[in-house]
Amino acid sequence: MQKGTILMIDGFKRALALGAATVALAGGAVLTTVGTASAAPTHHGDHTATRHLDRGRCHMVRGHWTRVWRDGRGSRHGHWVRVWHREQLVCRHRR
Repeated sequence: MQKGTILMIDGFKRALALGAATVALAGGAVLTTVGTASAAPTHHGDHTATRHLDRGRCHMVRGHWTRVWRDGRGSRHGHWVRVWHREQLVCRHRR
């Protein structure tokens, strides 16, 4: 066999192996997505865990962005970054 033919066969083997790896990764991603979707809650706005709480004292606070100063490390200067704070339940305590 000629050297060009051997290189072409090696390239084909490499492409075949890469294709098989891609299919395996895609299959794993699909199975992970299906598992996650089946475990996800069905009603996004339903706060069933908070139903027993006193609504006069507790309320949901929407998510919001804040700006936070991050100090630089070493010779780098600090900079501002935006940080997202998720929705959370806030309750006033009885005193």
